[in-house]
Amino acid sequence: QLVESGGGLVQAGGSLRLSCAASGRAFSQHQMGWFRQAPGNEREFVGGISASGYTAYYADSVKGRFAISRDNAKNTVYLQMNSLKSEDTAVYYCAGRWNSLAKVATTSGDYNYWGQGTQVTISS
Repeated sequence: QLVESGGGLVQAGGSLRLSCAASGRAFSQHQMGWFRQAPGNEREFVGGISASGYTAYYADSVKGRFAISRDNAKNTVYLQMNSLKSEDTAVYYCAGRWNSLAKVATTSGDYNYWGQGTQVTISS
């Protein structure tokens, strides 16, 4: 089970940090990803991190502004979002993938379990 938190309303140019807390003992063996979905749009990849936390990948739209990290001791993955833009407005979802040996996945279908999402709204 995944539970996201940290969403909210922030002005353009501001920052937010999302958290995703996982239950279960296998968290440290799973890749984790962040996706987002804006109204009328498909769910899109934001970033992903390897099970160890050593490797992270980002969508071009957020590269240089967002950063993913994880604390396996706390079963938590984070998404630090800086220099936020109005186009970052969306529901943000955390997802987990059992296959920790493969390259970090960027497709939603490759992830096995999901959180309920947290709303992020950027005002211009």
